[in-house]
Amino acid sequence: MLRGLIICPNAEMAEQLEMALVATNGVTVVSRLQRYPNGIELTRLLRATGPQVVFLSAESPSKAVEAAKTIERATQGIQIIGVDHAYEPQVLLDVMRAGLREFVTLPFELQPLSEALSRVEELVLKDVLTTGSTGRVFSFLPSKPGVGTSTVALNAARALASLSENGTLLLDFDLTSGILGFMLKLSGVHSVADALENAQDLDETNWRQLVCRVARMEILPSGHVNPEFRVEGAQIHHLLEFARRHYTAICVDLSGNLESHSIEVMHESKQIFLVCTPEVPSLHLAGEKLEFLNRAGLVDRAVLLLNRAHKHSLIADSEIESLLGIPITMKFSNDYLGVHRSLQLGRPVAASTELGKQFINLGGYILSDRGQQDHGNKKGRGIVEQFSMLLEPERAGASAP
Repeated sequence: MLRGLIICPNAEMAEQLEMALVATNGVTVVSRLQRYPNGIELTRLLRATGPQVVFLSAESPSKAVEAAKTIERATQGIQIIGVDHAYEPQVLLDVMRAGLREFVTLPFELQPLSEALSRVEELVLKDVLTTGSTGRVFSFLPSKPGVGTSTVALNAARALASLSENGTLLLDFDLTSGILGFMLKLSGVHSVADALENAQDLDETNWRQLVCRVARMEILPSGHVNPEFRVEGAQIHHLLEFARRHYTAICVDLSGNLESHSIEVMHESKQIFLVCTPEVPSLHLAGEKLEFLNRAGLVDRAVLLLNRAHKHSLIADSEIESLLGIPITMKFSNDYLGVHRSLQLGRPVAASTELGKQFINLGGYILSDRGQQDHGNKKGRGIVEQFSMLLEPERAGASAP
């Protein structure tokens, strides 16, 4: 079913159109605007609602043309259907030149409307929407409690936020034992639970009231423990769809308990970072997690991260890889004092430390499918030096919006 946006100042015509669209069973109307918005407002509305087709009134041809041009500039793949009381040849020609694919008129009879929607749907399936959307959702899954997954997720998100220009979001989906809020000394703020409860009504205004900004990234902690809170798959879908339109990367810290909401998130993820330590219980449970991911059809997204690694570990890397059947993508040193210091300060691990540099490399790895173009624009400095300059102590503290 297509997601549709109606822009029509004529309330009666807009109402009739929405009723006709419901009758076709082919469109879900995500928003209806009874005026022509300006360019900035329309761009924000497209990003917030993510329509696949816009029904645009042509009763003011000049304003309709301007709106169509804005849609063309702001997006790629959104189809536009013109709407009016009747066909006016000159109006039809003008708006078609502006990018409209179809044109429907009152009384919006079912057959011609359905045929127009069918043609538009074919075009939607061929095109990829690019309304600022990103496929970069990354899950962080612990092999067992206590392996430091939240530390890895936090510092990976911080690295991504400083290496990319378009924003990083960190979500704490450990809804019963989430610790990111504590790690960053956040109190009295909104949570993932608040966002999920309002997932269908998210827009840029209420989103700004939900998230906190910390060290160049934005975060939603898990909130207070509430065992009775239940999450629906549709809520997760709406939340992540909204976030995809606004952030370059979305990092999700999971509990490791494989709740239904965690599985939904992993299905939405581009990669699943399985975090374990070089200890027998952790490795055993990492194997169990990989078996589950295989049964769920998700194992091809799994990336193994070895946390608290020792130079002289009793279990060699080759043994771990042989046991689990996948390579170790990255290792993080066991810096207990450095992590403890960051907890005391309520900040990510210092970028100047060995562990901090390893997290920088993780951020670079996550962004590596974009090639070296973004990093190459920062001439004359290595990736670690770029990152360290961005995270000067006085700029790395947490602040709520």
